Amino acid sequence: MIAGLRGEIFKKKINSVLIDVNGVIYEVVVSVNSYSELKDKVFLYITEIIREDTYTLYGFIDEYEKKMFDTLIKINGVGPKVALAICSTFTPSTFASIVQTKNVSALKQVPGIGPKSASRILVELSEFSVTIDSDTTTTDAINALEGLGFKKDAISKIIKDISATSTEDIIKEALKKLASF
Repeated sequence: MIAGLRGEIFKKKINSVLIDVNGVIYEVVVSVNSYSELKDKVFLYITEIIREDTYTLYGFIDEYEKKMFDTLIKINGVGPKVALAICSTFTPSTFASIVQTKNVSALKQVPGIGPKSASRILVELSEFSVTIDSDTTTTDAINALEGLGFKKDAISKIIKDISATSTEDIIKEALKKLASF
């Protein structure tokens, strides 16, 4: 499995980039956000999608954009093309706030997403909204709490009200609130 590629840009195409990694050239499909940040030397986080008739690499400059893409493609009816369109339209933090506020009209701005699809995506992602956000401290705390066996919905409900800034403090406050939840 390829987790990332570090190399030099060989050629830029419309929605992909060819990366020379020690003489081997990989074609990687990228979002508009990642494409705009590409430099001559680059590191991309990679998601591989292997199907019967195709083997495609999707690359992201930002680790959180990759997480957003990976979460989106798990939703029934959302393929890589739609997930990449969402990644191209919104940053991870903007998308997290769209999910938290259940903003259907904002999600309908993405090409290929109508009102029904937007509503379905928001419903299925409501429990993931906090983990898509780019706050690593909160994400680390959520992962730790999940590792302790707490449910995502319970964590999501209580974590919004916690104002601590370190991972340890967030976990301590969350444990206190989860004990009485």
